[in-house]
Formats: sequence, structure tokens, C-alpha cells
Amino acid sequence: MTQFQWQARKIQPGGVTGGGGANNPASRPGQLSQNVVALNELKFTLHQRLIEELDPNKLEGLGKEKAREAVEQAARTLIAAEMPGIVGTTRDELVSAVADEVLGLGPLEPLLRDPTISEVMVNHPDTVFYEKEGRLYLSSVRFRDDQHIMRIVERIVAPLGRRVDESSPMVDARLADGSRVNVIIPPVAPKSPTITIRKFRADKMTFSDLVATGALTNELAEFFRACVQAKLNIIISGGTGSGKTTMLNALSSFIPDTERIVTIEDPTELQLQQGHIVTLEARPPSLEGKGEVTQRDLVRNSLRMRPDRIIVGEVRGPEAFDMLQAMNTGHEGSLGTVHANTPRDALARIENMVLMAGFELPVKAIREQMQSAIHMVIQISRFPDGTRKVVSVAEVSGMEGQVVTMQDLFRFEQTGIDTDGRVLGELKTTGIRPRFAEKFEVAGIHLPPDMFTPTGF
Repeated sequence: MTQFQWQARKIQPGGVTGGGGANNPASRPGQLSQNVVALNELKFTLHQRLIEELDPNKLEGLGKEKAREAVEQAARTLIAAEMPGIVGTTRDELVSAVADEVLGLGPLEPLLRDPTISEVMVNHPDTVFYEKEGRLYLSSVRFRDDQHIMRIVERIVAPLGRRVDESSPMVDARLADGSRVNVIIPPVAPKSPTITIRKFRADKMTFSDLVATGALTNELAEFFRACVQAKLNIIISGGTGSGKTTMLNALSSFIPDTERIVTIEDPTELQLQQGHIVTLEARPPSLEGKGEVTQRDLVRNSLRMRPDRIIVGEVRGPEAFDMLQAMNTGHEGSLGTVHANTPRDALARIENMVLMAGFELPVKAIREQMQSAIHMVIQISRFPDGTRKVVSVAEVSGMEGQVVTMQDLFRFEQTGIDTDGRVLGELKTTGIRPRFAEKFEVAGIHLPPDMFTPTGF
């Protein structure tokens, strides 16, 4: 009896669940059924045989679709010859899984193909989570062992000319579709190699979509349109996964096509639709420690590129100083995001990042630059029910002594949680008319007269 026949006897037709499991309840880590274990063994065995029998150079020359067809046909032939007991849906699942192993990212492919999944997290060979509609779920996806995870890691980083090993145990990369990948391996992650994939969303969300999901109101969307068109400098603040990049993409849609936009990112995530865009991306140092290009380098260089707008995908270091300088020297209408929990915290973070630039500036001088450069901070939060909402819109209104003053223009008031666990509340205006409202009139933008009428605070 061959090894294939012995393995095949473990699985009866229809006795194995799909490998992706994105829509199925997942078992707890370590509680794998014998069928799933057997399927993983079959995938591994078939994969090894196909590697021996298929010419990888010929597969590369076929193109993506034809290469998959060739691998699937070879897998079916192999299964029919040596595993005749595997038929029907089980065979189809096995063929697809083997093709994913040969050509793609193995067990992760079903999760990456699911458009409703926004993030995939591999913590351990038998612990793979995914995020869907703002909530985390345990998937039924499993890896054979740590070496299996490392094989997928190599498939991610090799085409980019990067490497990950004990001397360089952390790496950021990007998949061909634009998805962002972070990898960290032992000894830094002692239990297992870890992969985190933030999926690239091909269909960016518009303000209509954000209104439909309850992230903000039509009135606030109209206000944001006026702010972008009046060339206010805006910072979007929020925690990890709160939707900062989504909001930045939506805001950028209001920038006129007649303007030259320079974007600065690390890595590239923005999806702007205008015709005159220059995309700049930071670059890490080489293995020899050379060739690094930081976001600060790019911000400084962008000032020589005649930009009408400068957009910094995420302000995270000394480039904050150069961004403030740009905002204060005629480059109005700039946009950027920062990790912070409140608008006040966002300014404190920017202040700390300016200090990282190495200039011995008095704190008051930094704060004076911030209050004159930044007009508004939009705060976004992700709630326990998975929804993402604008919870505050604050104007940077001036200085009192050494303190930057801010005032809320809009604020989300939570009223409770319904029986389904959904957050209840309303985004309301505070009744304060922003000091920058005169910019709307100068730009010929006319907002409804009751835009800033208080709504029940």
C-alpha cells in the first residue's frame, strides 16, 4: 500500500470541511478533528510530489490563470491515480488547497480571497484569526508546523529582495495586490513565526458608504467637503484599525483635479483618483544598512516638487516638524493621520515627534507652530460592535499662555447598546461656529445657515 493510499483511507468522501473556514465556526486552537489533520497531511504530500513533477520555470511563463489550471489538472491526475477514494467536494477542496500551496500563500489564500475580510493574523500554526466587519474571529485555517509558516513567509519576502532570519527577525512587506504584511519570527516571537496582513481594499469607501455605515452624517460629510475645498490643514486621529486611512481616502476625493498632489507613505496604501498625483514611498535600509529613505527625507523633497497638496499617510516621526513647516509656508490643504486616542492626544503626539527631529526648540515655539499650522483634528474610534465612527471634530483655535486651545465642533454622544450589542448614539453639533468659517466665504463655499446650530447637548 502506498503512502497516498494509506492517507486517503483516513478520509471518506465529503468528510472534510473546507480549508478557508472564513464563514464557518472555528474550533479552539489544538482541538483539530482527525479529518482536518489528515487533509493537511494529504496537502503536504501532494504538494511535495507536485514540486518534484512540475517545472517551476514553465509555470512562471504560463501566467497566473493558466499556471493554476496546470497545477489543478496535475493534482487531479495524481489524486485519481493514487487516491481514488477521494471524490466530489472533498477532491475539489483538496485540489484547490494544493494549488494554493504551489502558487499562492497556502492556507491563507481562502481568507485573502474573501472580500469581507479586512485583516488576517497568523499567531501559531493552529491559531489563525481574521477581522471581519470590525470583529475578530478564529479561523479553521491551519498550518502544518512552523516550517510551513516560514515557507509562506519566504514566498512573501523573496520577490521583494528582502530576507527574514535570526539576524533580521522583523520585516514589513507588501503583496502584489497592495496588501500590507508584517512578519516577525523567533527568537523575537519565541512561540511561532507570526504574520499580520492588512488587506488592500480595491474598492475604496466613499463618503456615501461611510454615511450608510453610520460612521458620520450627511451634514458632517458636507462640512468635510467644505474644509478640504477651502484648503484647511487636517489631521485624522485614531487607534489602530479605526479607519484613518479610509477617512483620508474619502477626504482626498474632494481635492480638485486641477491640483498637484504629492503623497508620502510607508508603505503605500492611499487610493487617490485625481489625475495629477505623485506617490512617494519610504524605503528601509539594505542588509548593509545603506540606502534608507525616510518619510522626513520625502517630506523635505516634496517641497521642491511644486505641490498644491501634501498628504502624509501616517505621521510617525521627525517628519512632523517638516510637515508643520510646510503647512506654515504656503502649502495649505495638507492632510495626514496620526495614532492617538483624542484630538488633544494627537497634538501631544505631534509635539513629541517634532522633538524627535533633534531641534532644541522651546515647547512654546513648537505649540505656536502647531496652532498656526493645523486647523482641525478629526477623531475616529472603533467600537466593541466593530463599527467605526467619527467621535469628535475639534478646531485648533489658538493659544492661551503655553497651552494650545481646542474646541469641539461635532461630538458623538453614545446613549447605550441595543440587544444585538450594537452601539447606539448620535453625532451632534456643539453649536460652536469655527473660527476658520471665514475661509469658506473667501473660497465661495456656502454651508447651510443652521450647520452649527446646537443639537441637544
